[in-house]
Amino acid sequence: MANHSVLITALVAFAIAATGLASVIPPVDAACNSSTFSIRQVKNPRFSRHGPLALAKIYRKYRVPFPDDLRAFMDHFSHTMKRTTGSASTTPESDDVEYLTSVSIGTPPQVLNMNFDTGSSDLWVFSTELPADEVNGQTLYDPSKSSTAQKLQGETWSITYGDGSTCGGDVYTDQVTVGSLTVKTQAVECADHVSKEFTEDTQNSGLFGLGFDNINTVMPDRQNTFFTNAKSGLDQPLFTADLKAGAPGTYSFGFIDKNAYVGKITYLPVDTSQGFWEFTSPGYLIASGKVQRVALQGIADTGTTLLLLPDQVVSDYYSSVSGAQYESSQAGYTFPCSQSSSLPDFTFVLNSSSAITVPGKYMTYAPTDSSGQTCFGSMQRNTGVGFSIFGDIAIKSAFVVFDGGNTRIGWAAKEIKV
Repeated sequence: MANHSVLITALVAFAIAATGLASVIPPVDAACNSSTFSIRQVKNPRFSRHGPLALAKIYRKYRVPFPDDLRAFMDHFSHTMKRTTGSASTTPESDDVEYLTSVSIGTPPQVLNMNFDTGSSDLWVFSTELPADEVNGQTLYDPSKSSTAQKLQGETWSITYGDGSTCGGDVYTDQVTVGSLTVKTQAVECADHVSKEFTEDTQNSGLFGLGFDNINTVMPDRQNTFFTNAKSGLDQPLFTADLKAGAPGTYSFGFIDKNAYVGKITYLPVDTSQGFWEFTSPGYLIASGKVQRVALQGIADTGTTLLLLPDQVVSDYYSSVSGAQYESSQAGYTFPCSQSSSLPDFTFVLNSSSAITVPGKYMTYAPTDSSGQTCFGSMQRNTGVGFSIFGDIAIKSAFVVFDGGNTRIGWAAKEIKV
């Protein structure tokens, strides 16, 4: 398949004025040594895509009530599962986590496959404190078997999701190792109850939050993320995501791999007030069309699959796709699957001379049913969320630098195969 460069370098021709939101800064590269490392994802063999469930997962995560159409879909889905299986909670749902990352916790190390998530700031794990009916094949962290585990007396954590479900438990400190880097006293949040959506995600043993500390949920004393604790031991206080479509990606800490991208890295300032890697794109274009100067305030979220944008942008995109429509029964935009090979690219602007393109072939998320006639789009509306979400669909289209030392995010082109 042909290589596809995702950075548009000719945007000057579109005459966007410099916005002051971005600057092109040559990256500082470091040779990999004891304070730099990379770790490769592992594939979840049970992963299966499902459009409306992926959308529902986002609304739960950001604690936003479901829009009416999504609520109706989820009610119907739950009723159908009960009717066909006798229980809504015993049938694994589709759209769990496609790629996971191995993390070692404790002494001796207990290895758990976890979801690296820049859209949250808790490191929480399935643990031996969970009741048996909330465990479905996950690896359990057992603090009693770690000589370095220490319980933080009086500390608890709890996350309430948009549908009212909760996860929570108590907190230990323990030794946590990712790649070659170890944090000796990392807060590890042990679940003693989880929502059924996590129980059904059988290969995922927890979340590894890489957002900012101000949204960590431990009470009464908020805890630092692994990245915050690890920064002082890294050559550079940053990590990068080089995620792939249809293949395991790589997270690297402490250095920028100059072989992982082409051209320059464009950096945007990050607003950390909500705890996310939040930035603003000053515009977008569809295929090779005219740049639309619409500010897209959004977050880079490795724990989300879809690309969620304002209604105006989404309707503009699908107006160029033959047969595309908003389908209320699917709670999102759909189109004939026969159009998948000819979907237009979507480009979000970084500054007056650079942008990132999401290839058109990434814009098909999944068929809506077994017939394979109608497909659910990877781009959907962000109704009620309050910001755009640049999930894996966007992140897989680029090389992304999460620069904690300078509170900025960098985007660069890379050669991708589509």
